This record gives sequence, structure tokens and C-alpha cells, in this order.
Amino acid sequence: MDDIDEKKVFEFTPISIESFFDAEEKAEADISPENIGLTVLSAYQEELVQKLRANLKTTAPDRLEILDQRLKDLKKLATAIANFPSLLQRTNLNTSVRTPGALVESIISYQEDGDTLLHMPSKAALGKGFLVTKIHTFFSMYKLAKNFAQMDEKEAKAYNDETVSMMFTLMAEDVYLNLMKDKTLSMDLRRQLANSLIILWEHRSDQTINDIAPVLQSVWNARRTLAPAFGTMMGTSELLLVSIQMGTQWNQFIKQRLGDQEVSQAMEEFLFGLSYEQILRLRAILREQGVKAIGRDEVSSYLGERVKTDVSLDYRDFYLLYTVRRDNARVRQRLHLPGPTKTLEDFFIRFVMEQNDAKQKSDSVGTVPSDSDEHIAENASENN
Repeated sequence: MDDIDEKKVFEFTPISIESFFDAEEKAEADISPENIGLTVLSAYQEELVQKLRANLKTTAPDRLEILDQRLKDLKKLATAIANFPSLLQRTNLNTSVRTPGALVESIISYQEDGDTLLHMPSKAALGKGFLVTKIHTFFSMYKLAKNFAQMDEKEAKAYNDETVSMMFTLMAEDVYLNLMKDKTLSMDLRRQLANSLIILWEHRSDQTINDIAPVLQSVWNARRTLAPAFGTMMGTSELLLVSIQMGTQWNQFIKQRLGDQEVSQAMEEFLFGLSYEQILRLRAILREQGVKAIGRDEVSSYLGERVKTDVSLDYRDFYLLYTVRRDNARVRQRLHLPGPTKTLEDFFIRFVMEQNDAKQKSDSVGTVPSDSDEHIAENASENN
């Protein structure tokens, strides 16, 4: 089985899931993580590791020994996960046969609310733990590079950037699951999302997110440099400041989607670090008291509850606040409450995938249609 190409490119080309697995009659001779496709270290990550090891060898050999042990443990974990059946191959389970196509259809058709952990394949659940371990490992490497390896700020930052990039891959799993439940999306796009999710589960790497992560990270960094006056709570000036610093893709998203009320509400939640409900309450309080502007540190006292509006570069803060917005959006969706039912990340990733899908269809006009849908239908039929 070929590994997913780690080269970061802007254009996203959906890949037929069939291209990743061998013919049914071909025996699986080697289930090492490299052959199955679990990305232990990409070529770029391996380069970062070797660079850090070379520095620590002379500056802090005792720390190098600890790092090497952590990397060995990471590979052992990946090897153990590789022993579980590949999600990209036809697999005989205890009571049934699982094919990739049937798995795609199963993911799309499952529309229940709540935590889906026990409905996920074992390899998907285990792989999530592996990715968290890898994130922690690279964050430790960032601290080693900064404090023990005598690397300059730019060199050390590369380890933190890689940590943040993997955090976005962790977030992508939630985003894909959210979007696949959205029946306003075309079935083709929902199947594409399901394919992307399965490939992410198998490899713990995702090209779409690799392309989008720098934009989302830039938006986060821009947000933390803002000092919004929590007065009108409209976020207009803050949004303009954020957008000025972004690239074409983000600006297109703002121009084409910000007119949607839910997108605008999700944007305000992201910018202010408050829920839709808290924003409404704070607006009313400030209006009643005739207060035109307050600082971030005053928000909690006005609302009468602790609110985390401070912003840091810590990737854990980004993920923490994302999960709060994600959970709030899910509750509104389930209880039919006013406010955004998706996060800003959901809306942006949906926009990017729709743009890429439209471009691909435009580029393929006049060519022979792909047979990937036929494969999916055939595999789904086999599983019935």
C-alpha cells in the first residue's frame, strides 16, 4: 500500500479510496506502520527530529536519551495499532465482512446525536490516542529546542508550528463528522468527507487540513493581537483587522459567506472568545448601563461568571476553546436553539472543500467520469 504523499500542496484532489488497497486475493504480508500507511514521522518531521538530535548530542546528551526513548515508544505504539485491520482493505470481521465502500455508506447514514466513540472502528479510536501522543512529543521537542538545544527562535518555532499543525488534524476529525451530518451538503461532498475521514483514521494525516492549517493558525494569531473594545460587540473592526492579514482564500470566504447569519455569529464567537448567548447578554448589560467599551479582563465581572477571553499561542488553548464552541453548537442543533449550529472552522473547511470540488468538476469537464462512485456502490452492495 502506498503512503499518502506528505508534500504540502494547495490544490486538493479527492482520492478514490479504492486506490489505497490491494486486490482481495492478495495476502497482507507485512503490517508494519510504514506499509499500512500510519504516518509515524513524515519526511519533514524526520528532518526536524534529526536536527534536534544532532544539537542535543553536544548540548544536552542526557535529554537526548529521554527523547530517543520517547520516539521508540511512539513507534511501538504505531506498530501495535498497525496490527489492527486496515480501514482501506476488505476485512473479514468476526460476524461480517467490512469493505471501505460499506464503511463510507455507514458513516454517512449514521445520524444519531451524542458521542460516537463506541461506533468508531478500533483503529480510529487507537489512532486518535497515537496522534495526541505525537502532539505531546513534538511539543516536548519544541521546549527542548528552545531551552536545551541552543537553537535560535526561528529554528525552535518550527517544532511548535508542527505541533499546531497536528492539532488541526486532530480537530479535523470532529469537523468531518459534523459536516457529514449536514444534509444541506450534496451526497457527493458528504461521500468525499467520509473518504477523507477514513484516510485520516488510517494515516493520521490529512492533505486538506495540511493546506488549511496555516490559514486557521494565522487567523488565531491575528485574533490574539487584537484588543477588541467589548462595546457594540459587533466585531466589525476586529474582523477587518483579521482579514487584512490573511490571504486570498480567507478573504473569499469572508466575502462570500459572512452575509450568512450563522457564519457571522460563529465568527463573533471566535473573535470574542464568548458564546453566542454570552454575547447577547453582554450586549444587553452594556446597553442598559450605558457603557461603550470594556476590556477583555472586565468581561467576567460584567457577566458574573468566569470567562476565558485571554488569548495565548498555546495550541491547547486553541483546541480547548474550539471544543467549547463545538459543543455549544451541537447543543443548539439538537435542541433547536437560536445561534450558530456549527463552528467557524466547520464553515471555513466546508467552504474550502466546496471550492475545491467545484474546481475539480470544472477541470474534469469533457473527461471520462471517475469510477469511484461505482466502486463505492459495488462495495456497499457486497456488504448487504
